[in-house]
Amino acid sequence: MLHFVYTIRHYFEKRGFYVSSRFADRLGMRVKNIRLFFIYLSFATLGAGFAIYITMAFLLKMKDLVYTKRTSVFDL
Repeated sequence: MLHFVYTIRHYFEKRGFYVSSRFADRLGMRVKNIRLFFIYLSFATLGAGFAIYITMAFLLKMKDLVYTKRTSVFDL
């Protein structure tokens, strides 16, 4: 059972959405504090924090797909 938990944890750490780290970089905070905030928010609001996290992951993914930085005017 414990091996299963570690496997799930490793999967999410490796293939996560990086919402916490990107949000922490933008705010200039530690990633640990952002993750703790989402954990506490999830417990306090019975899962709404997780819904906010997934929504932010979706919006960041859409931003990455839509916004591309062009290096030159001739790349149009």
